[in-house]
Parts: sequence; C-alpha cells; structure tokens
Amino acid sequence: MTEIHKSSQYTDFYALDKPRREAIVMLFEDELTDEQIAKKVNRTRRTLAKWKNDPKFKKGQIAYKYVVIKHDYESNAIKKLNKLMEAKSEMVQLQAANSILKLSGILSDNSTPELDKARIRKANADARVAEARAKAMEDNGQDMELLLDKLMDKVESEDQKHGTEQSADS
Repeated sequence: MTEIHKSSQYTDFYALDKPRREAIVMLFEDELTDEQIAKKVNRTRRTLAKWKNDPKFKKGQIAYKYVVIKHDYESNAIKKLNKLMEAKSEMVQLQAANSILKLSGILSDNSTPELDKARIRKANADARVAEARAKAMEDNGQDMELLLDKLMDKVESEDQKHGTEQSADS
C-alpha cells in the first residue's frame, strides 16, 4: 500500500472515513472483486457500489490516483523518456521529446510540427504586412491602405488554402 502524506493536494482523499479510503486503495492497487473489497472494509457490495457513485468518493479516488502516480511513477517515467532521447531511432527520440514537452506544458496536445510552422509563417506574414502597411501609409497615404487590404485578403485566402491542403495531406 502506497504511503501518502496529508496535504492540501490530497484533501479529497483524507476527507473520507477510513473504510472508504481503504476501499479506494484496494480498488486502485489490488486485484480484488468488489465483493472481496466490501468484505475487507466490513461493508456490503451494495454499499461499495453506492460509494463508487458518490461524488466525494470519486474525488477521493482521483486524489489517490494522482498521489500514487506522482510519487511512484512520475520520476521513473521522466527518467525513461530521458533515456529514449538517446535511442537510435529518430522517431523514438521525437516522440520522447514531444512527451517531455507536453508534460512540461511547453507543447500542447493539439500542437504538431506542421501546425507550429504554419503559426510561425502566419505570424511572420502578419508582421511583414503590418510593416508594409505602415510604410505605405507613410509614403503614399490612404490609397495604398486599400491596396494593402486587398493584398492581405489574398494572402489570407492563400494561407487558408495552403492550410487546408496541409491538413488533407496529414
């Protein structure tokens, strides 16, 4: 049984009475049936079923799972990912790097290299257009602004078309 220390992170687990906490631990760690767990905590299977539907019990389960994973598995997982960064396969290295970046919050789940490149291209294009617009307005006045708006619409249209083609290729 994993030892966890009382702290605010685990409040939902420790807010439960001892039989419920023991049931949560057994549900997570042991390969026991609900009937066996209920018997070990001196309750009926029906009571255990009610507990499992109780929102407080569910929160306690989530808190316990978080604690166990955080304390027992997280550091080993990070160490393994770090070792995979030295794998012979570049694909394995890339997947390990992506996992590490996602865990650290630097890379989101919906981020891909293609999307990131497209976002960078768009940001660069927007910056160039804004710069050109400012220079044109300074040099030629309002007529150039209309021309740049048309140009910007065309660039955005092409960018959307290119993005759609890229999505279809993926």
